[in-house]
Amino acid sequence: MSFNQFLPYLITMALVTYLIRAVPLVLIKKKIENRFILSFLHYMPYAVLSVMTIPAVFFATDHIVTAAVGVAVALVLAYFKRGLLTVAIGASLGVFVSALVIQYLI
Repeated sequence: MSFNQFLPYLITMALVTYLIRAVPLVLIKKKIENRFILSFLHYMPYAVLSVMTIPAVFFATDHIVTAAVGVAVALVLAYFKRGLLTVAIGASLGVFVSALVIQYLI
């Protein structure tokens, strides 16, 4: 696909993305006071991030078992309030070690 064929798609997606963000700002003038809507908007970023991240995590390795081990290690470290770097390194080590174990078992 050449750039001239790709350009209309790029412009369309840019406009759609802009309109999705700009229309609520233009249409809603007063402060939102509905508790349900505020709660919904509060949890929305976490839900979207989870939906985008979790499938990628489980299909990032050759075996779903190694991915599950990495997620489990990350959850345990996060539960004990370790830092982001510690959680990331721990999860990576969990995946690496479990991949080595699976390699030698198979």
